[in-house]
Amino acid sequence: MNGRTRMAARGDRWNEAVPTSATLVGVLFLVGFATMLLPGLRNFGIVPRTAPGLIGVVFAPLLHANAAHLLANAFPLFVLLVLLFADRRYRPWPTLAGIWIAAGLGTWLIGRGGTVHLGASSLIYGLATYLVAAGFVLRSWRAAFVAVLVAVLYGGLFYGVLPQNGPISWEGHLSGALAGVLMAQRRRR
Repeated sequence: MNGRTRMAARGDRWNEAVPTSATLVGVLFLVGFATMLLPGLRNFGIVPRTAPGLIGVVFAPLLHANAAHLLANAFPLFVLLVLLFADRRYRPWPTLAGIWIAAGLGTWLIGRGGTVHLGASSLIYGLATYLVAAGFVLRSWRAAFVAVLVAVLYGGLFYGVLPQNGPISWEGHLSGALAGVLMAQRRRR
């Protein structure tokens, strides 16, 4: 493959990554607006260690407490999704699905009971740790550059995995971060 063909292929990946990521975040906004109109949808979040709460493993990342919560998650999620989908070596769809399910199950296992855990921040933490860990696992300059970029832009996120009181689901953050590392480790095989 000559240099011009490689550059065109890279451009195609970005041309695919941006609309794919925008579509996924668009779904987040659609569900967010539906949740504002029908607040009962929030009950489909993760309710730890309950059978009905397992449905939240699938739906919790799409549900948000309010517009501010949704907006706080939308931009970082978009950026991280673009980085994920821009490189096929990350295996974007299986990686996103694995982080989604593992983060949800982790939150269901360790989350504070008596509360509903929801929001896309578990995906944000999962994608951030995946992209950083993949920088080591994939052993490529591009993956290493993305890892450094994510660590610089989102390194402060990692305070969110520490136990704290309040409405923020640090359990979801921790579960997402662990899911991201787990998915990166799977790339090593």
